[in-house]
Amino acid sequence: MTTTTPPTRPAADGADDAASTGFAARVSLGRVFAPVPSEFLLIASTALLLTGFGLTMVLSATMATALAGGQSPFEVVMKQAVFAVIGIPLMFVASRLPVTFWKRVAWPGLILATLFQLLVFVPGLGVANDGNQNWIQIAGFQAQPSEFLKVTLALWLGYVLYRKQTLLGLWRHVFIPVVPVGALVIGTVMAGHDLGTAMILMVILLACLFFSGVKLRIFLIPLILVVGAAGVFAVTSPNRMARIMSFLDVDTLSCYDTTCYQPLHGVWGLANGGIFGLGLGNSREKYGWLPAQSNDYIFAILGEELGLIGCLVVLALFTLFAVGAFHIIRKTHDPFIRIVAGGITVWIVGQALLNIAVVLRLAPVLGVPLPFMSQGGTSLLSVLIGCGVLLSFARTLPVAPAPSVALPAERRPGRR
Repeated sequence: MTTTTPPTRPAADGADDAASTGFAARVSLGRVFAPVPSEFLLIASTALLLTGFGLTMVLSATMATALAGGQSPFEVVMKQAVFAVIGIPLMFVASRLPVTFWKRVAWPGLILATLFQLLVFVPGLGVANDGNQNWIQIAGFQAQPSEFLKVTLALWLGYVLYRKQTLLGLWRHVFIPVVPVGALVIGTVMAGHDLGTAMILMVILLACLFFSGVKLRIFLIPLILVVGAAGVFAVTSPNRMARIMSFLDVDTLSCYDTTCYQPLHGVWGLANGGIFGLGLGNSREKYGWLPAQSNDYIFAILGEELGLIGCLVVLALFTLFAVGAFHIIRKTHDPFIRIVAGGITVWIVGQALLNIAVVLRLAPVLGVPLPFMSQGGTSLLSVLIGCGVLLSFARTLPVAPAPSVALPAERRPGRR
């Protein structure tokens, strides 16, 4: 009886290993450099340009005061740059995450952000600025936890309303848990007397309800509640009422030394700039005349130094950002993407318009920063994360096919 030995499998040689490794590398690079929709490129490019523009203006607006205080002229902008260096990679990392990830983190994200906001009331950790208890001091940096409530509230509202898509015709399913949870989140901000941030959160809530497709009669009820709550918060605060009355006062010089001082210097800064501006770094208002020149009123410094041309460039960038974001809302078939993208877009673009309206004295002073551009690390970080969510949604859209090039037909012999 003869026995046969089964053939042994030859060991893979180095060439095969190299080939498999090279194939894996090609697959990985193919994923990284895969074509992306035009909305992705539009949102990413405008976000990067506005962030770079903002760092330049923060440097210009703070150099004089930093030198006067015995600090380096780059002291403030370097702190802002730290958050930009952290936020920009985070934006692109977030853009690679699938939509299912954002659905999973909606609830825990809002809970963690709310707990983070409650730290402002911890003695020794919370910091009050201009009567607002809305900051914490950590390792020499001031952080504003309420900024992270904006993006997490949009994600949470999108998830809840997405799960209730078939029940949005019933008012109780629209209001619960949206109204009680929304009131709790906004209440933590109002407890710190920050009406500006609270109003932005209210706008995000209304935007998410609108893009969820609820009936108009149901949408009007939370709209009335939000307007009524904002009115109550304004009337019950003497400081806020003084700002509103100064905004309505035609004779602004009569209140120049009090509530009209900051709005007037903001308008004067824009007027000084004219069409072409005084030149980068040549602002006069930043020399101690205009309060909050590097955050809430940075648009006034922009207009003074770069003129109407610079202001129009910034407005054009925000317009392009809005176009890219609204294309996502229009093209997507996923209710979750539509609701969250609508909330984030209205937050960023609406806050920019509100900030510019305050500088132009078309609205009372509310203390909301200009997204991407105002000094404030947590504000920049939250906006860049919100952009990352939009970029993640943009990746779900179909990529336009490359145009085909028709080859010319060969000439027949003897034919001219």
